[in-house]
Amino acid sequence: MFSITTMAITFGVVFLAELPDKTAMAGLVLGTRYRASYVFVGVAAAFAVHVALAIAAGSVLTLLPQRLVQAVVGVLFLAGAAMLLLKKPDDDDESIKAPSDQSFWKVSGAGFMLILVAEFGDLTQIMTANLAARYDNPLSVGLGAVLALWAVAALGIVGGRTLLKYLPLKLITRIAAGLMLVLAGLSLYEAIAG
Repeated sequence: MFSITTMAITFGVVFLAELPDKTAMAGLVLGTRYRASYVFVGVAAAFAVHVALAIAAGSVLTLLPQRLVQAVVGVLFLAGAAMLLLKKPDDDDESIKAPSDQSFWKVSGAGFMLILVAEFGDLTQIMTANLAARYDNPLSVGLGAVLALWAVAALGIVGGRTLLKYLPLKLITRIAAGLMLVLAGLSLYEAIAG
């Protein structure tokens, strides 16, 4: 059954966690070099693949005893919050393999491959799997995660520099870490009290 609340929570957590990520910056770089719509198609397709894999992993977790799942999810959210809070800003520019021409297939393919490789096992993919296990609602979590990742990609490709002028990256990171701490607390409480 579809839950707008679960979708909204997933959207908020994944959106905030992905904003400071290197792939949002890579999308911005590709978007400044090539037609934005071509880049977005490739990036969006790669994010959809990653969410599908995360949802599958989260669904497997739901086969375990509920208290154990809640404890694991809580610990993973704590680890995610710690990663965000302790992460140093990336000063190194990722080298982006530029396609030799501006054709749709070359540009979208470059965006797809960049995200597919860079995001594998990334924090947002792990968080999506955690949320799928926590809420046992793959459709709502999957839709929320895909929409969040697509929104960040679109922001990065079209207007990332402008957004960062108004919202400091440090603030975005702290908000995302705070949300993960809240989710960790809820999951650990349910594991202990359950």
